[in-house]
Amino acid sequence: MTILLRQRPRRPRFPCARMILCIAAIAALGTESATAQNCFLFFCQSDSQPPPGWQGRPVPEPDRQGELGRPFSGGPDGSYSTIYAEGNNEPFPVPALRLSDVDPTYLRKSVYYPTAEPPGTIVIDPQRRFLYLVEGGGRAIRYGVGVGRTGFEWSGIATVHNKQEWPDWYPPKEMIESQPELRKAMSELQSGIGMHGGPRNPLGARALYLWQGNKDTLYRIHGTVEPWTIGKNVSSGCIRMIKQDVIDLYQRAPIGARVVVLPSRASALRP
Repeated sequence: MTILLRQRPRRPRFPCARMILCIAAIAALGTESATAQNCFLFFCQSDSQPPPGWQGRPVPEPDRQGELGRPFSGGPDGSYSTIYAEGNNEPFPVPALRLSDVDPTYLRKSVYYPTAEPPGTIVIDPQRRFLYLVEGGGRAIRYGVGVGRTGFEWSGIATVHNKQEWPDWYPPKEMIESQPELRKAMSELQSGIGMHGGPRNPLGARALYLWQGNKDTLYRIHGTVEPWTIGKNVSSGCIRMIKQDVIDLYQRAPIGARVVVLPSRASALRP
């Protein structure tokens, strides 16, 4: 009788051999291809054992946009009821956000967001109605926003030229002509016909003014008195934010910050 003995596979003499093969394969296939990613998993599985105390907890499920999201821990307990609480340190009242008014997807989160943009860059994705403040290390603070409705989309690169707290609002002449009822809320201000900053002002508690070179784009990142419009295509091109979120962004984003507005699907399809 012949007995066949199965030889136990020998461990590689050089622990980095598989890593070298993986790097070579990825370089050949391209880091963005699915094949290259599968190659990475095939060649580069770790031989290390789980650290002591590891309980086998699953990796957090990606959210619907393919990112690992977690509530932003900006408040003492990190809860949304704290983050979006009433603001008492402002010249005008900032009421607590009624959380039921906003799709939870668009509440502030810390997310995985790999990008070549440097920390401090603001990236706006109109297609998905998100604004990202890049932190570096593959992470960003993600805010839900309201963006331009059909016919008012725009994209490009701008900078934060200046910022204002409780800004006055100067609607374009075209807007006043098309919506004459606005005149009832307007008065003669220092820079023309407009509305004083305050709780009823459409720009909300903060505004960041976007310029391209020496030219004002006339687009703003600003608060809103209509939080239920966050996550929708509703504006005339400006980027709307929940009041508590625009106050948070205002504190973090300096004058001169780079702003990248990605093309939406509608604008990308235009000739």
